Amino acid sequence: MSGVPLVDGALCLVWPARAYLPGYMAALAQGWSPNNVPGSSTGDTLGQIEQDPDAYLARMVDRAAQGPAITLPDGSVVARLPGYRMWLWDGEFCGVMDFRWQPGTASLPAHVLGHVGYAVIPAKRGKGYATRGLRLFLRELACEGLPYVELTTDPDNVASQKVITRNGGVLLERFRKPAQYGEAEGLRYRIALPPGQGVVGQ
Repeated sequence: MSGVPLVDGALCLVWPARAYLPGYMAALAQGWSPNNVPGSSTGDTLGQIEQDPDAYLARMVDRAAQGPAITLPDGSVVARLPGYRMWLWDGEFCGVMDFRWQPGTASLPAHVLGHVGYAVIPAKRGKGYATRGLRLFLRELACEGLPYVELTTDPDNVASQKVITRNGGVLLERFRKPAQYGEAEGLRYRIALPPGQGVVGQ
């Protein structure tokens, strides 16, 4: 992880911490979810935070994949990959940026649709925050030693496609998602990363 501040004007990327937690919880309480996976429960997340906020925050940066297994939309359970989450902040909580990877390789298991995911809360949409947030996040990811990251989106999600292409994303393929995701159609993009100083898996 880099120690360089990730700032773009009033927008910045911060590591999850107690100072930002009330805004995150308020967004969850209003029904927003940081996960793009159907069936994710914000109520469960709020309960976890209220029970042990420090443990919840610690799970947001899980480079050793020590967190619980992941339940996919079809109910199947798979091992967690190493990963971390950063929060978008402009004086208020704005959204999240996620990263997951397999140590030692840029490839991903078939059930993992991409290295990077992101979500902006409704009140902050239309400000270009997803585009600017991804640009900042890519600076952080360059330290991980990967040659590229891949992102996927739905064919009808034009806004997400613009976020990706504005950050150098190149369309690799139109594909069918795995059975766990209902075999829906998706688009896979790749963004090249500059050589970093870190090595994935360290």
